Amino acid sequence: MQLNERQEKIIEIVKENGPITGERVAEKLNLTRASLRPDLAFLTQIGLLEARPRVGYYYKGEQNPFSMYERMRDLKVSDYQSQPVMVSESTSVYDCIVRIFVEDVGTIFVVNEAQELEGISSRKDMLKIAIGKADINQLPIGVIMTRMPNIVVAYEDESLWEVAKRMIDRQIDGMPVVRDRENGQLQVVGRVTKTNIAKAFVSLGQGE
Repeated sequence: MQLNERQEKIIEIVKENGPITGERVAEKLNLTRASLRPDLAFLTQIGLLEARPRVGYYYKGEQNPFSMYERMRDLKVSDYQSQPVMVSESTSVYDCIVRIFVEDVGTIFVVNEAQELEGISSRKDMLKIAIGKADINQLPIGVIMTRMPNIVVAYEDESLWEVAKRMIDRQIDGMPVVRDRENGQLQVVGRVTKTNIAKAFVSLGQGE
């Protein structure tokens, strides 16, 4: 947006001296406060200046309506992922339920000795079994878990925004964060959930 010469000078004065009152800006330009009022109002309306009562004007800079969107797209999964809760396929459903409540998570990941992903089971899956007739002390989690390739995963370098969209599209609360192994398997290195997404959103709102 093209500013006129006087508006450019106002911006320079406010940048160097802000916060500064309209009267002081007028004095520096050898003009009356009334003659500057339209320029100050215009610069405030377009977001270059901001006025605070009893304080004065200060430089705010040009506002980019896409800045928040861009910041959201730049957030990476690795910045907000949590520690995963992992068990072996032979772990009993009962022990998995205990882990879920002790760790306060909604999903547990089933891995082998190399922490390679074998399956996933949610709190809802386990509670369905627990209220049935199955002996959850003897029943291994491997019997009820969801197996690959029916597991939605995330990668550390992915955009957190893309992962959040995937959660909504697939109607899931969380997913394992993985790395590709040379043997074609997926190593579990973290977890990302709706809680992580909420924390990221709050951080953006606080300007962090």
